[in-house]
Amino acid sequence: MEGRAAALGAGTVLNALATGTGAAFGLDVETRATVELDPDSDAVEGAIAEDPDGDTALIERCVALATERWGDGEGGSVRTDSDVPLAAGLKSSSAAANATVLATCDALGLSVGDADDPVDADDSAVDVTRLDACRLGVRAAREAGVTVTGAFDDASASMLGGVCLTDNGEDRLRARDPVDWDVLVWTPPERAYSADADVERCGAVAPMADLVDDLAADGRYTEAMTVNGLAFSAALGFDTDPAVEAMPRASGVSLSGTGPSVVAVADAADPDADLDALTDLWADRAGTLRRTTTRNDGAYIGDSP
Repeated sequence: MEGRAAALGAGTVLNALATGTGAAFGLDVETRATVELDPDSDAVEGAIAEDPDGDTALIERCVALATERWGDGEGGSVRTDSDVPLAAGLKSSSAAANATVLATCDALGLSVGDADDPVDADDSAVDVTRLDACRLGVRAAREAGVTVTGAFDDASASMLGGVCLTDNGEDRLRARDPVDWDVLVWTPPERAYSADADVERCGAVAPMADLVDDLAADGRYTEAMTVNGLAFSAALGFDTDPAVEAMPRASGVSLSGTGPSVVAVADAADPDADLDALTDLWADRAGTLRRTTTRNDGAYIGDSP
């Protein structure tokens, strides 16, 4: 009973900490999970390839909840390896949870797919919809204490790809749209954990979050993320200089999640976007730079999409 799956990292359009409404978009970086189930055990042992001493409570809880719901409570082992840096604002927890739940479904021999309407996850043609699997991972994240909001926005983008606009209080997908952006990510050396974010300070920028919500609901995603980045950088105590440097050279730029990464995007339809010039500018900053693209296909079972 072995299963494998992978899920995407993601960037932020709207941070959900202020109002419970969030939006994120899938990136072409992956976390992979391998699950081996043991029908003679109910214990789960986890391992993280990049962090052997890291906390494995989330991925272990994902396996336990998935076998409780769709199996017979089997235990076993789960191992993840990832291109998504940990605690960098690029949704590493959501990617790990999604990959683990899907790998567990694979180990159980379950079919996984989408509803005809991605906003409506009721589809009897498959054993498990990707949105149902996503919600199970969000539940595991809440129970493991790695998220404040439940991060359904991040989890949806990781699972489905594209831009996902969500109501995190209801774990409801409000909208999903494909996007075709080049992406530049700057990740400074420090790390930031979502569960440690100052929720009260984020609540103070709720009027700006409502504006970002309106922009995102109109499909003006790059404008939305730029407003979000300025508001939440200020609320969470991050320097806004990288975003200001990016504005003349990118279609949109934002602090991703609760930081510390800053993500800039270039829409092919934007003649002024120049991520090469921004790369040269950001290269003087301490940390790492990554060039990638958006993804619209989302998470998948097996070794390749």
